Amino acid sequence: MKRHFLFLTITLFISSLALAGGGWTKQKGTGYYKVSHWWVSAAKYYTFDGNTTSSIEEGIFNTSIFAEYGVTDRFTAIVNLPYSKSATANESVSGIGDTDVAFKYRISKAGSKFVLAGTLLLGLPLGEEAGGSTGSLQTGDGEFNQLLRLDLSKSFQVGSVNAYANIYTAFNNRTENFSDEMRIGAEVGGGFLNNKIWAILRLDVVESFQNGAESTALSDGATIFANNTEYVAYTTEIAGYITDKIGVSAATASVLSASNIFAAPSYSLGVFLDLK
Repeated sequence: MKRHFLFLTITLFISSLALAGGGWTKQKGTGYYKVSHWWVSAAKYYTFDGNTTSSIEEGIFNTSIFAEYGVTDRFTAIVNLPYSKSATANESVSGIGDTDVAFKYRISKAGSKFVLAGTLLLGLPLGEEAGGSTGSLQTGDGEFNQLLRLDLSKSFQVGSVNAYANIYTAFNNRTENFSDEMRIGAEVGGGFLNNKIWAILRLDVVESFQNGAESTALSDGATIFANNTEYVAYTTEIAGYITDKIGVSAATASVLSASNIFAAPSYSLGVFLDLK
């Protein structure tokens, strides 16, 4: 049985399921492009019962290209490509990581009070699933997953601040004897200084259906990806525009509760190009 350890790739940046924009799609011909570096390093992990225990120092470092493009006003194509990914644990491996390709369709009509959109995300197993001298260092999990997601969003004013809120639910169908997952989450954000600075808070919950292979504890030989990982995590992000189109962002993510995952926060720094 393959043993895998799922790193915390919240929001976006990784993961995993980084779907920017909530229920909003890009206008036809416009795009959003971002290069970011994400990393986590820890010598502790959460056990199956939610407690923490010590392990060897391990880490993963991920440099990605994220792109959104408005094919039509209601249909957006999304790609998240980790073109340089490395994993370390006494030794290191590096290469391309598993890649996400997604298609978002706005269900609600233009001008609706709430914005509703559906997304199909395909997780392509382009990474290495058995690296290093023991085969336990990987840049991918070797499985092709399909995730269906619904986002419900609304924009509003809070004084002079342009704000928005989004909630989502998703089902992640996984292959290669990985358990399927239910995902839910929420996000709020506000624009300051004429929308030059954006502050964002996200909450993400992952629950396993426990219908795949039995989990292996990290202490039994930690690897990069794991089955039946569960967590409640929050992400804080600050993004600022340097010009009307170019900006920078910084984010950190931590868990409130977790099972079989690193007990350490993750960090991300990025540069983006917003072509409206």
